[in-house]
Amino acid sequence: MTSNATRGTSTDTTTDTTGVTPVARIALVGDRSPHVTSHTRIPLLLDALASRDGLVLDAYWISTAEAEAEAASGALARFDAVWVLPGSPYASEAGALAAIRVAREEGIAFLGTCGGFQHALLEYARTVCGLSDVAHAENDPGAEDLLIGPLACSLVGHEGVVRVESGSLAESVLGVERTTERYHCNYGPAPRHLPALTAHGLRLSGHDEDGQPRIAELPGHPFFLATLFQPELHGDGSRPHPIVRALAAAAVAHAAAAPTA
Repeated sequence: MTSNATRGTSTDTTTDTTGVTPVARIALVGDRSPHVTSHTRIPLLLDALASRDGLVLDAYWISTAEAEAEAASGALARFDAVWVLPGSPYASEAGALAAIRVAREEGIAFLGTCGGFQHALLEYARTVCGLSDVAHAENDPGAEDLLIGPLACSLVGHEGVVRVESGSLAESVLGVERTTERYHCNYGPAPRHLPALTAHGLRLSGHDEDGQPRIAELPGHPFFLATLFQPELHGDGSRPHPIVRALAAAAVAHAAAAPTA
């Protein structure tokens, strides 16, 4: 796929000319804005991943409005990773959900952060758990059955402790059982539907100190991780957060395993 208006905007990255590791293609799904700090961090993170870790990602921005068509055409399934970024409410809830579903069903490395976490739970609830009527309060504030609702206390600009479950993908990636992370959100999962999510195989592997879920993952998937916090805001962008680095490594592994033409 080449970069053009219908395929999003390719982000400048270091080109891999050594042939030692493949260049992985990543879809950055979100409505790109210079006013969303996590979006402005992406070029810094891509450069750091290439220069520090030798993980070269050919990144394409795909708006949520474009993502539904990209998913339907099979174009998204040809990526090595999908990252659904913050910046909700998204222009197209359906597009965000379609991108998540493709990554989940096709075994493509997936990361969802902030709004991406919320919509990963929404996609799973609707598609896997059969909870077709659950809604996100930011998209449908009048809905009777909210899976994602307003937080009791806003986490915009806050940091908080996350405790990670032993034996989880999150623990393997982070290398610790307790971490402090940065947030920028007003919405989170409502408790009443969490048992249905876990009964159908989703693992809620990280919680805040009040026991509220902050990380979700999908056992059996090559790499499927979603966080309510924003790892892209870690530090100054010159040293990618372990979760971002793990996504890049999973994308490169996916690219390496792909059959050659």
